Amino acid sequence: EVQLVESGGGLVQAGGSLRLSCTASGFTFDDYAIGWFRQAPGKEREGVSCINKSDGYSGYADSVKGRFTMSSDNAKTTVHLQMKFLKPEDTAVYYCAALFACPIAATLYAQYVDVWGQGTLVTVSS
Repeated sequence: EVQLVESGGGLVQAGGSLRLSCTASGFTFDDYAIGWFRQAPGKEREGVSCINKSDGYSGYADSVKGRFTMSSDNAKTTVHLQMKFLKPEDTAVYYCAALFACPIAATLYAQYVDVWGQGTLVTVSS
């Protein structure tokens, strides 16, 4: 069965760092882009970042540029989201997803999603 499993969420103080991981199984990992999304309480789910494994392209929402970085370990079918200088407004459930490709704008990421992970909670305290 196609599956994406996130891990690495937790509680961190503002200004701190956290690394999320997403491991894929049940499909050909190299054929898909992988994106990260987040949903804060009472808000819509939004695109955070996306990586095309075919050409190495990565894109980020304006709110996280310069603070968040994606990487891919293709041999382990795993991607990571390294989050630095975290802010309370980063608090959300974070989801990874398999996309057909990464569009340029993060606001369009959800339109390209094929499979969602279950989510992992990140809480940033002030």
